Amino acid sequence: MAELLVPDKSIVVPGEEVAAGMDFLPTEGIYRDGEKLVASRLGLLVVDGRLVKLIPLSGKYLPKRGDVIVGKVIDVAISGWRIDINSAYTAMLSMKEATAEFIARGADLTRYFTFGDYIVTKIVNVTSQNLVDITMKGPGLRKLSEGMIVTVAPNKVPRIIGKQGSMVSMIKDATGCKIIVGQNGVVWLQGEPEQELLAVTTLRKIESESHISGLTDRIKAFLDEEMKKLQAGK
Repeated sequence: MAELLVPDKSIVVPGEEVAAGMDFLPTEGIYRDGEKLVASRLGLLVVDGRLVKLIPLSGKYLPKRGDVIVGKVIDVAISGWRIDINSAYTAMLSMKEATAEFIARGADLTRYFTFGDYIVTKIVNVTSQNLVDITMKGPGLRKLSEGMIVTVAPNKVPRIIGKQGSMVSMIKDATGCKIIVGQNGVVWLQGEPEQELLAVTTLRKIESESHISGLTDRIKAFLDEEMKKLQAGK
């Protein structure tokens, strides 16, 4: 008989038995030992039907093809730009993928992107040697201006975005900030100083409480209360 040995959304440690029976199927971070499913690392247990997986509680971003991320230009080379993507690996933006405009060889590439620029970009390829190629060709991909950059744990990004973007939309609506959440855990936001501060505080709250049930309701109540304080102080 299939049995869940620890509650869904529990924090488990390596070697902990999380489920019994052949009906449950192990996925990310979980392995089978006879009839038991066992955690292979520290993480948050998530049960989705018959699938059992772990969301790691920490760690660097692992680049995946198709991810839309926020990166920082850290080098300008002869044939393109090297980008910090909040990972153990950097990414390369070639001249061909940077713009629809023709760039002649030997041109001053800092006219397009220079040191310290932040960009919204998309991963188009990750090789077996972890070489990461990105593009600026696509909807919403662009250089970012003004605003502020906040880094969050990459594994908390799904909770920050919410189902069909519900959580981040709630933060945008409450604070009036423009917000872009990169899959790599780098967030850009822009708004009035007080609203930006509230948005950042909200992101940190989601990070620290993402494993507790009822998160959406708590964040909504928090934003409502904080916005009332801001309105009263004007």
